[in-house]
Amino acid sequence: MSKNKIITSAIIFLIGLFALLIILSLLPKKDTQVSDQRQPQQGGAQGSSAPGGNGQGAGRTQGGEGGAARQGSSRNASAVRVTPVEPGTIERSVIINGEILARNQIIVYPTVAGRLVEVRYNVGEQVNRGDVVAYVDPSRPGEVYSRSPVISPVSGTVLNAPFSIGDTLTTQSGIFSIGDLSSLLIETHIAERFVASVEIGMRADLWFEAIPGETFTAQVTEMSPVLDPATRTMRIRLRFLNSDSRIRAGMFATISLVTNRKVDVPVIPRVCVISTYGSWIVFIVDENNTGQRREVTLGIENEEFIEITGGLEIGDRVVSAGQNFLSDGDLVRIVE
Repeated sequence: MSKNKIITSAIIFLIGLFALLIILSLLPKKDTQVSDQRQPQQGGAQGSSAPGGNGQGAGRTQGGEGGAARQGSSRNASAVRVTPVEPGTIERSVIINGEILARNQIIVYPTVAGRLVEVRYNVGEQVNRGDVVAYVDPSRPGEVYSRSPVISPVSGTVLNAPFSIGDTLTTQSGIFSIGDLSSLLIETHIAERFVASVEIGMRADLWFEAIPGETFTAQVTEMSPVLDPATRTMRIRLRFLNSDSRIRAGMFATISLVTNRKVDVPVIPRVCVISTYGSWIVFIVDENNTGQRREVTLGIENEEFIEITGGLEIGDRVVSAGQNFLSDGDLVRIVE
């Protein structure tokens, strides 16, 4: 029993101690209250130390706060770059691939089926119109016929001769490919959505992997009247405006075809424009260095610039960097 009494007494003591600590923590802190009461009194005494001193002191305090606010506003202004709206020329292009061909390039077929018995020209040699380029023997077992000549219908260079003497030919076997290498052309195909923008005389720029770093100019000279039903494309041909001996038939070209061109229209860099809720906006900077939100309408565009058809005037300063963090009316700081 004595052991149980000791344990009970210990528990009661701990409970009492815990309750005492709670009570002490809830008591008010007199020193803190006194200190809080004295602070306003000291401030009041300073403010009333001299006649008119309170008003002057207040004026100085307000001026200091205003200066601090202006400095804070200057520090909080968003840093942006701007570019002026200027008249310029803008072009829209389509990038396609094309192949270099010899002008008047044709394939020569035999008029009869038989065995190729003679070839008179090799690849790279010049052929004149009316020349006999090969002979075909149409003889069959038990029958003997005279050799049939194969005649070139055009003058040019032999570009390809895929058959050898002794090969059996049909009337669909192309013995020779002949073309005029003195005047090359470019053949390519335009997707259906661009067909309405292409016309005879349109300019294009070309690049070749074999001639890096150089650009060549060509012009549309031929357009197919129909589209290929399988690919939904239209075949066009272009001619070089300046010949170059380094360009060879069979080369692969990258073509930039200008489908639309406007001169002396307002243009800005594409990075200035923001798409929001189905509309296009930009931010301009006014004479007070404040960002102003403007909704704009757009015209044609290319990789770098875009035409503005409404919402801006020539000379407006458009934000070109930092506009994604702006709101209408924000103070801005222009940086170079």
